[in-house]
Amino acid sequence: MLREDNQFLMFTHLGQLAHFVFPFGGLLVPVLLWQIKKDEILHLEEHAKEIVNFQISFTIYAIVSGILAIFFIGLGFLIIIGLITVIFPVLGAVKAANGEFYKYPLTIDFLK
Repeated sequence: MLREDNQFLMFTHLGQLAHFVFPFGGLLVPVLLWQIKKDEILHLEEHAKEIVNFQISFTIYAIVSGILAIFFIGLGFLIIIGLITVIFPVLGAVKAANGEFYKYPLTIDFLK
């Protein structure tokens, strides 16, 4: 039986900050939480898919910006991406804690 758990959804969004601890942690932690609790938490799948889409999108943006940084073009983009990867998950966590869904801006929908 599915139950509402806004606090768990909030922690799923905050799990993205694990990329500061270990490589790809921002993707792995939310995916693991999703797989462990997918049959227990209401709306977890929608939140997790949005998180995965955000992580994949911004990984691609960071790679492209990193390549452009070689030519001194993408350095500013890397700084902006770094800020966004902290700010957006926190906004998503606040929305989830309030029982709302957060659609991450600038995200490509890989998973629907």
